[in-house]
Amino acid sequence: MSVDELRMRPATTARRRPLSALYAGNSRAVLYRAFTATKSTNWAVVLSGAFEPVFYLLSLGIGLGALVGTVTAGDGRAIPYAAFIAPALLATEAMNGAVYDSTWNVFFKIRYAKLYEGMLATSLGPLDVAIGEITYALLRGGLYAVAFMIVMQLMGLNLSWWALLALPAVLLVALAFASFGMGITSYMKSFQQMDIINFIMLPMFLLSGTFYPLSVYPQGVQLVIQALPLWQSVDLVRALTTGAVSAGILWHVLYLAVMAALGMVLTTRRLRALFLD
Repeated sequence: MSVDELRMRPATTARRRPLSALYAGNSRAVLYRAFTATKSTNWAVVLSGAFEPVFYLLSLGIGLGALVGTVTAGDGRAIPYAAFIAPALLATEAMNGAVYDSTWNVFFKIRYAKLYEGMLATSLGPLDVAIGEITYALLRGGLYAVAFMIVMQLMGLNLSWWALLALPAVLLVALAFASFGMGITSYMKSFQQMDIINFIMLPMFLLSGTFYPLSVYPQGVQLVIQALPLWQSVDLVRALTTGAVSAGILWHVLYLAVMAALGMVLTTRRLRALFLD
């Protein structure tokens, strides 16, 4: 066999097994690297994020709640204002934990640390990197959610046994935002462009039924808000923690599952386009 034929064999194999070029089955190496970096540098920053929703809950849910009184839940029951906003803050915290890790951290790794370029020079494929990074962002969002759910339970704000399903629900929320956030970040080329993410997240936080019912908006505005992923997340988690459960929550689950799947595909393709093509 000639030298030229030997050189051609890897390329031929890659064409026959396209999946092997995308996934090497070693995403745990990416996840382990993320844990190691967090442990050695920024663990305090990660833990500090768990306190933000607690401050919102104490100031608005308890303070403002004393003036507001009760709010009508999805099934028509009157519930305390704190119990109304707590699940919204829970969903928002899952979003924030996942987005911050899958956007700003990923942006630095792509544009400055050149971390993924080095990873993809090994046997790792872009799907390994995507799964590893998104899983870490998912775990961060899940950590915040668990901590806040404990606070909600201690304050008596979980009004139904359906609240047990709120934890897998917020993990789905974190997965959806993490996978899509990483894919979008791969298009960003400067810190100024990254500010667009904050510009989008702030209105979603304020307008997605977080602090008041959707019914306060005009009908046309309601339709726009219902298309937002955070509103889908808030309405899902609120239905579970308040016990206002109906078959309609399955649409929320489907929305977030599709968002997570599309985000994973987008992230994998972008990493491949940036570093392999």
